[in-house]
Amino acid sequence: MDQIEALFPIPMMRSPALLPPELNEAAVASIRDAHVETNLRSDALFHTQVANPLENNLFQSIAELAVPKLVDFGVLLFGERLRWTVKEMWTNMLEKGGSQALHSHANSFISGILYLTPSHPACRTVFVRPPGGNDFSFRHHTRSAAIGPFNAGKYVLPEAEPGDLVLFPSYLYHEVPKNQGEQRITIAFNAIPDSLDCWGYRINFAP
Repeated sequence: MDQIEALFPIPMMRSPALLPPELNEAAVASIRDAHVETNLRSDALFHTQVANPLENNLFQSIAELAVPKLVDFGVLLFGERLRWTVKEMWTNMLEKGGSQALHSHANSFISGILYLTPSHPACRTVFVRPPGGNDFSFRHHTRSAAIGPFNAGKYVLPEAEPGDLVLFPSYLYHEVPKNQGEQRITIAFNAIPDSLDCWGYRINFAP
């Protein structure tokens, strides 16, 4: 019998209800009272300043919950249980009509999104197949063509509930289409392992 093997897949981890309701509510209240900056590409998207979780009690509590998930996800990326640090966190407040442009995260290995409020179905996070890959130069896109994980160009994240965490490799491009609903609040972060070792050649990342 023929067998199909999924070669070199890109992992993504979903952790439902990672944040307990009381911490989720405290985060929403704190973010709505915080100083925000307007996104450079959308005047209906706002952020708090990028912060070190160790300098923010709320972020530190959230990071502590995320670290065990980072360790598990890191096994998929590097094959070993490494020590992970959330090095920076920030918040995203997407108002009606706002969107987040296609982007990836630099200077990190795992990135995460924590969803604090319900999202309108139109503005679910979209992950995009990495550009410049080894795909064929020709495409076959028709109304009758079946779309699956081996030929799809995008993946739309199923609806995320408040408190849910999503982890993905930092190089993976993602975007948020135009919000057609109420204010959408998320917390994003980047994480790094203490070090990576390639047959004795060690690179340290943690301060």
